[in-house]
Amino acid sequence: MVFHSCRTSQAHRAFAFAFAVGLIFSGGLVQGAENPATELEAPTVEVIGTTPLPGIGTPLNQVPANVQSLTSTNISRQNTLNVTDFMTQNLGSVSFTNSNVNPFQPDVNFRGFTASPLLGTPQGLSVFQDGVRINEAFGDTVNWDFIPQSAIANITLIPGSNPVFGLNTLGGALSIQTKSGFEYPGTSIQTYGGSFGRRAVEFESGGHGENVDYFVTGNTFQEDGWRDHSPSRVNQLFAKTGYQDAKTDIDLSFTGANNALQGTQALPLSMLNNPKQAFTWPDINDNRLAFVNLKASHFLTEETLLAGNVYYRQVDAHSFNSNTNDNFDPLNPTAPGATSAQNIIGDTHQVGTGGTIQLTLLGDLNGHKNSFTGGLSLDHGNTDFSQSTQDADFSPDRGTASSSPTDLTTHVVSTNSYYGAYLTDTFAVTEKLHLTASGRYNYATVKLSDQLGTVLNGDHSFSRFNPAAGLTYEPAKALTTYVIYNEGMRAPTPAELTCADPNAPCSLPNAFVSDPALKPVISRTWETGARGKLSDHVNWSTAIFRSVLDDDIQFISSGGGAISSGFFQNVGQTRRQGIELGVDANLGRLTLSSHYSLIEATYQSSLIINSPNNSTAQPITCPTCTDIRVSPGNRIPGIPRHQFNARLEYAFTEKFSAGTTLIAASDQFARGDENNQDVNGTVPAYAIVNIDARYQADRNWQFFGKIDNLFDRRYQTFGILGQNPFIGPNNTFDTTGGSVTEQFRSPGTPLGIWVGVKYTMGENKK
Repeated sequence: MVFHSCRTSQAHRAFAFAFAVGLIFSGGLVQGAENPATELEAPTVEVIGTTPLPGIGTPLNQVPANVQSLTSTNISRQNTLNVTDFMTQNLGSVSFTNSNVNPFQPDVNFRGFTASPLLGTPQGLSVFQDGVRINEAFGDTVNWDFIPQSAIANITLIPGSNPVFGLNTLGGALSIQTKSGFEYPGTSIQTYGGSFGRRAVEFESGGHGENVDYFVTGNTFQEDGWRDHSPSRVNQLFAKTGYQDAKTDIDLSFTGANNALQGTQALPLSMLNNPKQAFTWPDINDNRLAFVNLKASHFLTEETLLAGNVYYRQVDAHSFNSNTNDNFDPLNPTAPGATSAQNIIGDTHQVGTGGTIQLTLLGDLNGHKNSFTGGLSLDHGNTDFSQSTQDADFSPDRGTASSSPTDLTTHVVSTNSYYGAYLTDTFAVTEKLHLTASGRYNYATVKLSDQLGTVLNGDHSFSRFNPAAGLTYEPAKALTTYVIYNEGMRAPTPAELTCADPNAPCSLPNAFVSDPALKPVISRTWETGARGKLSDHVNWSTAIFRSVLDDDIQFISSGGGAISSGFFQNVGQTRRQGIELGVDANLGRLTLSSHYSLIEATYQSSLIINSPNNSTAQPITCPTCTDIRVSPGNRIPGIPRHQFNARLEYAFTEKFSAGTTLIAASDQFARGDENNQDVNGTVPAYAIVNIDARYQADRNWQFFGKIDNLFDRRYQTFGILGQNPFIGPNNTFDTTGGSVTEQFRSPGTPLGIWVGVKYTMGENKK
């Protein structure tokens, strides 16, 4: 793997030195001292991490939420493409949309809230890796392509507006714990290939001495893509070294990535007869990461744990996006709209630094068991964003290669600082009844400095204390019931604050032109549910939830094609509510799991917004406006009401096993159809089936294969209303300036077949 950015070289050298020291002192392979603070790195789930910085954890029967956890064992058996693919197939209430149609850049939705790599998507989930919030500084986006799946020890999805996890935890928090050499000793290497020109190599190695361990994993992935002009290259590396004894645990880790991802946008309905074709091309994202995290914990006494971490995270992103020129005027060859296309070229350099210190106290309070955790955190981000435009014309296959000069249109520097103080306490009222109370005070500042003028200058601050309280009760050993109320907050991001003027919409990715204030989003969530065992081998869970957001921020489309322009706006109150059902069983050779979710995501405030491509648009706010009226109860676009996934696996022999996964979602409204009345209707429901199998030939060799979309179903995961100017012969650009209003959809991946082989040495079997 090669990392080209010179800005990352110092971080690479510092980590390489520290990692080498760890290898030197690792010595022979002797098990280190047991430390309760390392239990969250284990390949089994006994306790749940309920704080941002991993600590001792909380027994599941004391957690008042429908928490879901999965381990590396689940990941290794299914051989999913990446972490988002794995979550969609195995976690309840999780679905995805993919406007870019690149497998490493989906929007992940949970209970109607989103974690997305795209700036135009309002974010509602916080994501942590080893205690570090990895929502990026500029737009709270999540770059899923930076998370190496082979480094994951376990994943925990904590629902609700849990205030302890800080900003952006409106609908849930995803906590990822990485592997260590103590828990994952041994070495393995695997390679696979197949459909779409996909080929990949992955390795991992772990080991330890008496007190020092190491773990390293990496992969290189390439594919041509199943659509035209959509190749991907992903190179990921994760390495960790640490020291552990009975009282102290220290880990120094490095995550690096050097990825080139191309997507081809959604297609208008008139072009979906050939879903492989690109709408316009190229659309390229080059992403590079250097992320160093030092995490440590020490038992001051048997019941007092002090933990902390410091981190450095650098992200460099270069984007090239082909677009139609909305100002095209064939009658005026000297005007800005003289060319049919326009390329938007963006460069983003982000540096995030920060840390957390956390104290956990275990003990008795007036004869009752009590667990208290309190902490302080700081996350600081600096972003240098620039964007240029380039005139271009479309080739017959809608490419936008151009030799024209570029015009720098935006250059803004942002600085955001997020301060937090949090606490959570679990008190045993009785052996069966536990009370949890939590809270966090957030203070956020966002400063903007325009490098080309003064229009974008701004200085904003936001603060709030968010509380939570919950009860768990065990009427029987195999049954836990709970109820909880919590509140969360999301501060407007630098990207949103610089694109909030309806009179000056931004293109996506964002071309910033204004700086009016936005209000922070406040989430209030109620949840009640139960979980238990039907037998020693069958677990079940059910939950009812309601999240109400005040001053929700949405991206309001103002026109364009599959890549639209628009602005961010507070839209009043929105609501997500629903029901979750889950069953997991391990019946000897047969294992199965299934999850069903009913999610109603609706607007709760009356709203008039500009939506020029909606068939019901009319002049409401002005004589020439193209507005729609959104009413309370209208569904929020992009969120299926019904979601279901199921997994069944059977071990035919000790050496051979196979599994099948079903993923299904009901229809959804397209973006731009916020009033749910557009003539094109909804994006249809879909159901796809995947199968996988593995054969353990001997102690070292395993052969595996998988088939995605077994029945080769045609389906779409995303919709948006837009203008299609490619109405000439063979879908070429109409040089007269004509276009047709259509619904655009992102086609899902067709049938794909892959086979591979894995070689394992030592103890690596988890």
